[in-house]
Amino acid sequence: MPANLNRRFLSAVLLFAASVASQAAEITVSAAASLTDAFKEIAQGYEAAHPGSKVLLNFGASGALLQQMAKGAPVDVFASADQETMDAAVAQKLVAPRERVNFVRNTLVLVVPADSTLAIKRLDDLRQPTVTRLAVGNPASVPAGRYTRQALETAGLWAPLGPKMIMTQNVRQALDYVARGETEAGFVYGSDAVAFKGKVKVAMEVPLATPVSYPIAATAGAAQTAESRRFIAWVQAPAAQAVLARYGFMKP
Repeated sequence: MPANLNRRFLSAVLLFAASVASQAAEITVSAAASLTDAFKEIAQGYEAAHPGSKVLLNFGASGALLQQMAKGAPVDVFASADQETMDAAVAQKLVAPRERVNFVRNTLVLVVPADSTLAIKRLDDLRQPTVTRLAVGNPASVPAGRYTRQALETAGLWAPLGPKMIMTQNVRQALDYVARGETEAGFVYGSDAVAFKGKVKVAMEVPLATPVSYPIAATAGAAQTAESRRFIAWVQAPAAQAVLARYGFMKP
């Protein structure tokens, strides 16, 4: 091959490689624990639709994920289970206000083990002596715990039920406690009850003054901003929204 054609061929290959690299990248997504099952499936679909792209998932309590980012953990996309945690991320300049968007809603429910015979129709029924342990996410870092505290304070039950409460590190831990029968009941999201269908059952939906709304955003320190925004757009698209609906989430 003549030298000039060889150079042109090499240039074309390099340009093609650069083009592919610019369209595919690895991103880290830190998401609320309640999104675990849905986001695993969504990430797989995203990677299949965008060859070369890789989504690394990191799940935990929204408050704990915020602390990780504040300490310098590399995160490209942050999805929290409440507006308060995302507000804190914006206040700490970890997320730009224009980047955040609400992508899904949820409900707060009270669950009991699948074989439970407890008759719980309202929150006040938790006073009964047969309920000795109640799984609740720690309000300091778990949004589900904050929603629970708000509901119980409104009902005048937060203090009276305090001795029964077993605080958990995230909402999935609360769900596990109930599923294993280690607590008679627990507060989790409606989507969690769907994920553990057959192991727990919903005793009641908890009335809330503030809707359970999930925001998602590319972080200020995102190493792959374009890829992060593309993933967020994917989460809002019909295919991913259908996945979320199947796991018990509702449209924003």
